[in-house]
Amino acid sequence: MSIYEKYETVIGLEVHVQLATASKAFCGDDARFGGAPNTHISAISLGHPGTLPRLNKRQVEFAIKLGLALGCEINLENTFDRKNYFYADLPKGYQITQDRQPICIGGSLRIPSGEDFKTIRIHHIHMEEDAGKSIHDQDPENTLIDLNRAGVPLLEIVTEPDMRSPEEVDALMSGMRQLVRYLGVSDGNMEEGSLRCDCNVSVRLKGAEKYGERCEVKNLNSMRFAKRAIEFERKRQIDLLESGGTIKQQTLNFDPATGITTPLRDKEDAHDYRYFPEPDLPPVIITEAYLKELDQNRSPLPWELLEEFQSTFGLPLYDATLLTQEKTTALYFKSLCQESKHYKAAANLLINKILPEIQEQKIGLAEFPLSQKQLAEFVDLIQSDKVSNTIAYQKLFPALLKNPNQAPLALAEKMELIQSQDEDFLKALVENILAQNPDKVKAYNSGKKNLLGFFMGQLMRQSKGKANPKAAEELLKELL
Repeated sequence: MSIYEKYETVIGLEVHVQLATASKAFCGDDARFGGAPNTHISAISLGHPGTLPRLNKRQVEFAIKLGLALGCEINLENTFDRKNYFYADLPKGYQITQDRQPICIGGSLRIPSGEDFKTIRIHHIHMEEDAGKSIHDQDPENTLIDLNRAGVPLLEIVTEPDMRSPEEVDALMSGMRQLVRYLGVSDGNMEEGSLRCDCNVSVRLKGAEKYGERCEVKNLNSMRFAKRAIEFERKRQIDLLESGGTIKQQTLNFDPATGITTPLRDKEDAHDYRYFPEPDLPPVIITEAYLKELDQNRSPLPWELLEEFQSTFGLPLYDATLLTQEKTTALYFKSLCQESKHYKAAANLLINKILPEIQEQKIGLAEFPLSQKQLAEFVDLIQSDKVSNTIAYQKLFPALLKNPNQAPLALAEKMELIQSQDEDFLKALVENILAQNPDKVKAYNSGKKNLLGFFMGQLMRQSKGKANPKAAEELLKELL
């Protein structure tokens, strides 16, 4: 056993979700991503003396929606606090956050883990504002500051240390991204910083109950970087322990170029931030009626649709998982199932043809040129054996995309793609093929039954795909 196999990795996350509100958390500045540097700012987001914050109601609504979806207890009276620390892109010198009374307590998210599922517990969710952005690579001598992001509303989801591998971290972040997109509270775009995480990583001997000293790797906005950071930190900590050293609680930075973590500062405790109640914001009071309204009006959750697609529509887990990755895809499939009762065939069409097509064309499902009624008719042509599956996908579907105003049946007839079950037509073809291949007929009757595939291939070729395979195979066997 290697030294690394003796240890278990313990990981907890602080997931930061940038909310899809029009304005910032405590003022009316534009909260959208982008814009020229330092244009989405005002005296309030710059922290000028005498300015006062005003709570964004939408931020509270989004926090409650996420909390309800995750099974959290919603704190009906929650408050804001000031977290004091100096950093160049924090204009006020403090961050408005929630420390004593966060809006959501507890909850959990179920993630795939190996061939099973695992429940990751959530400690709490709190509301806060984002800091600005320091840019280190555009000037050789100076750090540039863009404060457009300062004050953008965030939710921070703090998990319990329940994850044991980078793969579980990936699954948790993927699940959170899917959920916030379903709820419409964030676009979940990691490349733009809408979803990022800090990883608290420690190691302990397998079987030990006490957690090891943890180190926090900050601001990972890519799952590839998160995985590399966790793997490096695991190895670094084990090597240090095995050489007789001790782990020092630190805040670390991960450099993707080198693949290593380096200390930013010693890990702060709560008292280092001098938390105290935010004097300019009153407590947020939430009523039971408001909670009930938000819960009743919510859209279906991904795991609810996953279960429905398997139980109601009879899809295998793999298909159901693919179709519920995005809310628009899941709802499109549900709508398609109102037009066609051939659920598995409809799922195949959506997965194998429609989704690749819209990805290639860079369009959304709403812009797909064929109506769901046309798609249902297309599926029915296959299921009723009027058009073979191969011909339908290879010839009819591309033709429909070029002629989106045509009905599938009419176009199939025009293209002479309708399969024939006419016994006289099939019999004449079969007799002709058998007459052309007497040696293979003899071999078949001598026991080489795999030659049936050869005869079927000849039959489908000579019929130009119009022979019904089932009827043709039965007739072939009979005449052979």
